[in-house]
Amino acid sequence: MSDITRIEPGPRMSQAVIHNGVVYLAGQVGAPGATVAEQTKAALASIDRLLKEAGTDRSRLLTTQIWLADIAADFAAMNAVWDSWVPADNPPARWTGEAKLAAPEYKVEIVVTAAL
Repeated sequence: MSDITRIEPGPRMSQAVIHNGVVYLAGQVGAPGATVAEQTKAALASIDRLLKEAGTDRSRLLTTQIWLADIAADFAAMNAVWDSWVPADNPPARWTGEAKLAAPEYKVEIVVTAAL
């Protein structure tokens, strides 16, 4: 049985879990009330930090799930930030959907899975 490593565990969840050479991140968000571009930048910075702590980086992304509170209003602005961040030669499988997020002040939440 493989070991499981938890990064930044809390009473309800861990920010990342490593198992069998794969890193699973919890949903990352930015500051409540900021613009979708600012929230996207902050979420991606958190992803970079957690991936580094796990021993990998964004070039090893496998999948990405992006949730937007208002896809019609915010899809283009989120994508502008995403496109400048994601490695063009190593893009993950990705899907984007609309959802009611944990608080009305959140505009975007990003979940990634990466290989070590």
